[in-house]
Amino acid sequence: MSSEVTVDAPTEERHPGTTSIDTHTSLDILRALNTEDATVAGAVGEILPELAHLVDRAVDSLRAGGSVHYFGAGTSGRLAVLDAAELRPTFNAPAGLVVAHHAGGPAALLQAVENVEDDVDLGRSEADVLRPGDIAIGLTASGRTPFVAGALARARELGAVTALVTANPRAEVAVHADILLAVRTGPEALTGSTRLKAGTAQKLVLNSFSTALMIRLGRTWSNLMVDVVATNAKLRGRVLRILQEATGADAEQARVALDDAGGELKPALLSMLAGVDAARARDAIATHDGSVARALAALGSPVPPAPADPTAPTEPTAPTAPTAPTAPRP
Repeated sequence: MSSEVTVDAPTEERHPGTTSIDTHTSLDILRALNTEDATVAGAVGEILPELAHLVDRAVDSLRAGGSVHYFGAGTSGRLAVLDAAELRPTFNAPAGLVVAHHAGGPAALLQAVENVEDDVDLGRSEADVLRPGDIAIGLTASGRTPFVAGALARARELGAVTALVTANPRAEVAVHADILLAVRTGPEALTGSTRLKAGTAQKLVLNSFSTALMIRLGRTWSNLMVDVVATNAKLRGRVLRILQEATGADAEQARVALDDAGGELKPALLSMLAGVDAARARDAIATHDGSVARALAALGSPVPPAPADPTAPTEPTAPTAPTAPTAPRP
């Protein structure tokens, strides 16, 4: 005989503004969903201090040789798998740096696997790979998923730093979390359908977390993805364009620098910015934990200022006489 659980979470409450959504036109349905979606970014904004704390702990962990682990079931687990999988092509993150544990494994990605999210012991066994100082992040919209509870409880026993991403500020699983990220997305447009606002919030949190983490680890230069892996024609074109944008070089100069660096973007970039050969650039990057900016400063070349933000407000100034144009700085 199957057991039943009553979930006490905002995501399970009925939304008073969408009770007649099933009688709406397609456009009105979409407007209702869009109106709800528009609230998610603000809700995520409220937990940014806690998220920043998690990023800082993760930076310390990875610099000390640790790793980050996501734990989730259903939509939460699928979003975790997606975020972890995208870090390799986007930032050249090595295997094992950020690992996603989805209840039910690969089989549960495309279809529901019965009872795995309710298996505490499965969560505990998934977390057995953690070491002291690692980061364990559980994701559960309702805040009660037993798989996540088991994983975080075991992670804490092993000395890992634990965090919980949830849409329930009263989450049961929070007792196992050192850092709580409760995004108050409220009732869903379709009651209990956490693939909507709660899922969007989790995607935003994971995107922000992993992107900030990669930036802090030196896998970008300025706002350019200089650790991108050129695995297809589009990405090869992107690598070339990034090098041109960062240095002001033309396409042929960029290709020569890339060839000299064995196709690696970061040493090609540093060699052009600092005026050194690719071998010295590669050594400098390795010495400075992969950071082009720090390696550039160490080689005696100041970091070029970032381009002005065209959207930033500026103070009005008095008109000045025109001046002769100057060559753009790299």
